[in-house]
Amino acid sequence: MDLGLKGKKAIVTGGTRGIGRAVANLLAAEGCDVAICARNRGAVDETVAALTRTGVKATGGAVDVADLAALRGWIAEASAALGGLDIFVANVSALAQGMDEAAWRRGFEIDVMSTVFGIEAALPVIEGSQAGSIVVIGSTAMAEIYGPTRSYAAVKAALLPYVKGLARNLAAKNIRANIVSPGNVFFEGGVWDLVRERNPEMFGQMLARNPMGRMGTPEEVASAVVFLASPRASFITGTNLIIDGALTQRVQF
Repeated sequence: MDLGLKGKKAIVTGGTRGIGRAVANLLAAEGCDVAICARNRGAVDETVAALTRTGVKATGGAVDVADLAALRGWIAEASAALGGLDIFVANVSALAQGMDEAAWRRGFEIDVMSTVFGIEAALPVIEGSQAGSIVVIGSTAMAEIYGPTRSYAAVKAALLPYVKGLARNLAAKNIRANIVSPGNVFFEGGVWDLVRERNPEMFGQMLARNPMGRMGTPEEVASAVVFLASPRASFITGTNLIIDGALTQRVQF
């Protein structure tokens, strides 16, 4: 299926590893020019080089998204370098699990503030697109409570009404906004890889919880993100797409 992404311009925050890297790779494979950011300059440069080798225009920046001034500046620079902007994927997460003040502040700054103000910085450029799309990476933690109380779940849940509001208010401008909420996603060097090494009992329990008997891959999540970002999903907006192998038990209306 041709997703209609050839020649489109996209920004992906946190695009050097895991889900963000898989999204950037798939966007490039579909012919989309891509800008990515992350804190590690070496990882950014490696990713940009790999994306460029696919034949698309790629650019990147070493940015801490908690620094909103730096984030805004980079989004402006990246949009100019790409020659416009059609797609914004807000992917960065602090993955803050604790209940102490530092965890709450870090989670709010990264997961909420950088998402909201990253989108606000990108919108003036996206408004010039004929097929504008925003995709926010959420989590099944916002949809179902499991285990101890975590700041992460509440912080991620704050994004749901925000994105729904965007979808309603931007529809007339032909800009769509959606959330993709993954369940447990495994990749080398990721959170669940560390759990597998340090707490194999917990890792086994989480595998057992999923009816499919495994965790997802970044590429499986990226496929949904890229489809939602594409013109093929032109009438899908304001939705929260859960990708979890039937891990969650709630019925979603």
